[in-house]
Amino acid sequence: QVQLVESGGGLVQAGGSLRLSCAASGRTFSLYAMAWFRQAPGKERDFVASISRTGGTTSYADSAKGRFTISRDNVKNTVYLQMNNLKAEDTAVYYCAAERTGSIAGRLGDYDSWGQGTQVTVSS
Repeated sequence: QVQLVESGGGLVQAGGSLRLSCAASGRTFSLYAMAWFRQAPGKERDFVASISRTGGTTSYADSAKGRFTISRDNVKNTVYLQMNNLKAEDTAVYYCAAERTGSIAGRLGDYDSWGQGTQVTVSS
């Protein structure tokens, strides 16, 4: 498993931007496909975006398309989520996750390493 630590969350007004970061420990980061999920109070954890091992392929939830961009730096062992034009409904705890087989399908059960989460609050 890989250890993951998210950062970059905070309070932002609707229409604003945030960039989340997820730093991974270990020397095997490039062997993992990575993803971001989010969980709002009282709701299930939902897929947001995923990225392949090399960063060449990405996938997004419909709610994220056109506003969010996932990227990764395999030298810095970090995955990012750039979030633009934020809406109140984006308010949630955001988690990064690592997936060993390389799939970017975004299925919750495929991910075996999770960070502790970072809170994003968007005020309307």
